[in-house]
Amino acid sequence: MSAKILKLGIPKGSLQKATFELFEKAGFHITGYERSYFPQIDDSEIQLIMLRAQEMSRYVEDGVLDAGFTGQDWILENKSDVTEVCQLLYSKATSKPARWVLAVPNESSIQKPEDLEGGIIATELVGVTREYFKKKNINVKVEFSWGATEVKARLVNGIVELTETGSSIKANNLKIIDTLMSSTTRFIANKDSWKDKFKKEKIENISILLNAAIDAKTTVGLKMNVSRDSIDEVLKVLPSEKSPTISSLADSNFVAIEVVVDVETERVIVPKLKRAGASGIITYPLNKVIH
Repeated sequence: MSAKILKLGIPKGSLQKATFELFEKAGFHITGYERSYFPQIDDSEIQLIMLRAQEMSRYVEDGVLDAGFTGQDWILENKSDVTEVCQLLYSKATSKPARWVLAVPNESSIQKPEDLEGGIIATELVGVTREYFKKKNINVKVEFSWGATEVKARLVNGIVELTETGSSIKANNLKIIDTLMSSTTRFIANKDSWKDKFKKEKIENISILLNAAIDAKTTVGLKMNVSRDSIDEVLKVLPSEKSPTISSLADSNFVAIEVVVDVETERVIVPKLKRAGASGIITYPLNKVIH
């Protein structure tokens, strides 16, 4: 065991699976998380501890952890004084930010936040919700909800709930009347740990690798053979902001062109590349893309 250790908090719960998958794609191998709150990672300088995202920022601020992963929402809710290393665009189901929304039953006559005056709101995000209604000068009572908040929408006047796709809101026959905030996953560090040379470099290394793995999720490598007569036509099809690699082949009449593009672009331009004269077109997945 290394004498230098980075204590790293991994979110337990909805973000757990997505976080471990991201670490695997970044090149780390993690085991034991099904049975223990202290999973093993194939890096002797990292100690993993699993905690709920809701409390992660408090333990990072207090120095119990050197760094950890949590949502921007819980940093604000806890009013935690931490160093934000980077934003990581991944979540439970998508790469889009999750939203905390104000919702009421479809059959409710409430159409806007002001209609909730004097009512009761159930949510897990109590502090942020109280601040939201305070800024709007709307007098409501905000109650803490111990999960299953959608069910309580018909017991109280409204709820504030986290959603990524909106599917759970619709499934419970609720309607969104406002969005309080959007939230993405943040990699945060304790302020004293961030001043430590070893820990800061370790945290930065993890940040680089995880962001590279995230970027690789939405991009592919694209390679093709092109006759020299068709190079200009093929380059016109490729995104102008990309700088492709052009290599000579054994057949001097042809070159190989290679470029990295996002997934949505790839499916649009491949037919166009073929029509422009490209052949032997290959697309392949990427593990990491480091900018």
